[in-house]
Amino acid sequence: MGALRKVLVVDDDAVVGKSFKRVLSDKGYIVTTAQNAHEALKQIREQEFDVVFTDIKMPGMDGVELAERVKASRPWTPVVIITGYGTTENEVRAKAAGVSDFMRKPLSAEMIEESAAHAMLQPALTVVPTLPASPVEHSQVAVPQEKSNFRNIALFLAAPFIGLAYAILLPLVGLAMLAWIGGKALLQTQAAKKTPAYLRNVALFAFAPFIGLAYAIMLPFVGTAMLVWVGAKALMETKQTA
Repeated sequence: MGALRKVLVVDDDAVVGKSFKRVLSDKGYIVTTAQNAHEALKQIREQEFDVVFTDIKMPGMDGVELAERVKASRPWTPVVIITGYGTTENEVRAKAAGVSDFMRKPLSAEMIEESAAHAMLQPALTVVPTLPASPVEHSQVAVPQEKSNFRNIALFLAAPFIGLAYAILLPLVGLAMLAWIGGKALLQTQAAKKTPAYLRNVALFAFAPFIGLAYAIMLPFVGTAMLVWVGAKALMETKQTA
């Protein structure tokens, strides 16, 4: 047999508490009663209850305020409101307090038993405290982040020089290709024995300066475009990691 379930009934009418005891005592429940909210809070501080039933209208602290205090200190404990005053305002307040259910007077044995069983079926709320991250964890995260920031800044600063290098060197590469193509064509022309090959090499030699000139004109623009692209990419990565 499992452990007995503990029920707290809070009502200034002693008849209500006796009704809960009569119905639930033979069903595996231990029923404790309190006649007001202050007495109930004292009972809750001294022991744990599986469910709390409270009347909504009592002298002093009402049932909604009691429910708020119970949920604030023990959010996993179901609270059921017993009311003979089924107003919308009371229900709105009770729902905002986090109550699990409502019971309307007059109460029957079936209502008491079903409400208790329903409250017990509700999943318990597990409160897991949030622990602050240790200094080691912060440092382990901060170091890669700082390295990434330095890398992006360095890339951003180096981008103009990389683009300038492209703009200066690529025309020279174009001139070198011009000289290479022209020399190759000249050698092939001198060694050629057939007329079609001779004409092809002459044409290649004739067009080589224009090809080299195209390289010399276009490549600085290519280098400038690459400069803009690399700089913009580095700037975007820096903003994303900031």
